[in-house]
Amino acid sequence: MPMKGRFPIRRTLQYLAQGEVVFKESVKVMTVNYNTHGKLGDGVRKFVFFNIPQIQYKNPWVQIMMFKNMTPSPFLRFYLDSGEQVLVDVEAKSNKEIMEHVRRILGKNEETLQREEEERRQLLHPAHFGPRKYCLRECICEVEGQVPCPALVPLPKELRGKYRAALRATTQD
Repeated sequence: MPMKGRFPIRRTLQYLAQGEVVFKESVKVMTVNYNTHGKLGDGVRKFVFFNIPQIQYKNPWVQIMMFKNMTPSPFLRFYLDSGEQVLVDVEAKSNKEIMEHVRRILGKNEETLQREEEERRQLLHPAHFGPRKYCLRECICEVEGQVPCPALVPLPKELRGKYRAALRATTQD
């Protein structure tokens, strides 16, 4: 992707992954009401420009809507799955203060994020076998250096049980 436009760094994966806010599962919709002019809304304009892409990247299940020039003072509104609404006043706050406040009230804490990361890593452990939905491999035969599946490649005679039994029977006679 060419680095063109205003602040093209905002579109890089490294920048998007640096976002700190991962919402709780109860957050379904986030609306941002702000004005494109005026000194009191400067922090929320920077928040929309720099931080909303990070929030979208980290929270793909959350719907984010922007409402420009429809309110005298800027605010954020969160709709939760229980039907409850959380209103956050962001007038005269910087974008960093807004991010910290939102992370504190509706974001997951560090312990939860670490626990979820550990669970995700355990599911992707290369020693686990099962359906592709949950594991990297379905069968041990997919590991390099292992015997291939007998359904795909016939086993050598020495590894077959019938051949060994027949060989033992002939040596005993």
